[in-house]
This record gives sequence, C-alpha cells and structure tokens, in this order.
Amino acid sequence: MNLIKPSAVLAVLSLVSLGFAQAPKNYAISPVPHPGYERRHESFNEISKQGEAQLVFLGDSITQGWDRAGKAVWEKYWAPLKAANFGINGDRTEHVLWRLAHGNFDGLRPKLVVLLIGTNNTGHEGRPQKELDGAVYHCNPEQTADGVKAIVDQLKKKLPGTKILVLGILPRGSDNKDKQRQQNDTANEMIAKFADGATVHYLDIGPAFLAPGTHLRDVMPDYLHPNEKGYEIFANAIKAKVDQLMK
Repeated sequence: MNLIKPSAVLAVLSLVSLGFAQAPKNYAISPVPHPGYERRHESFNEISKQGEAQLVFLGDSITQGWDRAGKAVWEKYWAPLKAANFGINGDRTEHVLWRLAHGNFDGLRPKLVVLLIGTNNTGHEGRPQKELDGAVYHCNPEQTADGVKAIVDQLKKKLPGTKILVLGILPRGSDNKDKQRQQNDTANEMIAKFADGATVHYLDIGPAFLAPGTHLRDVMPDYLHPNEKGYEIFANAIKAKVDQLMK
C-alpha cells in the first residue's frame, strides 16, 4: 500500500492556497475614493441634500465635461430640466461606488439618472494608481461590466422610483482597430443586458459619433472627450429618451 507523504500533502495545499491568493482582484467592484476630488464630491453631497435636482448625469470626465466644452449645450438642453452634473474627471466604476456609499444622492430623489462610466476602467489598464498605493491597475471588459452592474444595483437600492438610463461606453481611439475601443465595445455587449425595460434602460449613442461623414476627431479632438460639437451630438442622441423617461 502506497502512503502519501505528509510533505506532499502540504505541498499541494500550499499550491492551492497560493492559487487563491493570486486570484486577480476585480478592482471595478471594490469601492475606493478618488484622491484630489474630495471638494467636488462634497459639492455633490450638498446638491443631494437640497433635494431639488430632477435629472442627474453621473460619470467620469466625459460627464464633467458638460461643465466645460459642453457648457452651452447643457444650458440649452439640461438646465431647464433641473439637471445636476455628478461627473468627476478620471473616475472609474469603483470611484462611483464609493461616492454612492458616501453621500451622493442622500436626500435626493431625481426622476432620472443618466449613467456613463467605464472608459477609464479599461483605459487605465497597466497604470500604477495612487489610490491603490501605487499598485498596477488591471480591468478587463467583463470586470468593467461588473462594475457598471454594481453601480446600477446600488442606484436601484438607493433611489427606489428613479429611472436609470445607462449609456454605452463611447467610442475612443482613431479607428475600430484601437484596443481600448474594442474593449469598450465588448463591455457594452454585456452592459446592454442590464436593461429591464422598466427601471433600467440602455442606450448606445456611439453610432451618433461615428455617422457617415463624421470623423471622430472632429467631435472628439483627443479621440476620447467631446468638444462643443460633440456635446451637441451627445444631447441630440439622448434627448428623446430623456424626455420619455422624465415623464
């Protein structure tokens, strides 16, 4: 009879333990604050406490850009609807999850939240991150979609009765061979499935930026952030859906 040596058992257990220890962390669903944007975060908490905003745009720098390149477009389309801009430059899904757990929307019950997030998740792949003590950041399309789903779930819990319009991650890069654009397209295929037709709705407005005769650089000079013309396209692409969901 062959007996298994205790040392061999310990070796196997060590390998199993090591495998579990090295399982990749899904940063996209692990809430973390975004260093340097504390004041902007607190300003959203103050808006929330006032309880007046009926439409909230939630996201990253593309959303924050409504205060910059998109300012005139915002005043034309969204200001009359009592809208608030909860966008923070560089935010990823995990930053938004942290914000939702630390005051954003506390005391506020808008009719609609427009969520655009995720391009920085895949976009920051391989970069050291200050909020992670310098660790190299990793996030694939599946993990990005998990992060968006976690935000949607938190919004549903925190804002019962509020409708959520999840926008597909916008196209980026100079052409459809761009790796990050491909990753975002893959994530969008999964994000689209979160819509339930009742509380959660999905809209992919990427084609509006890629319409025949429109070069992406004309509306996104850096192939990522819209200019004023890009925000006009953005607004026109979602206006009908926003009006429908705000009723």
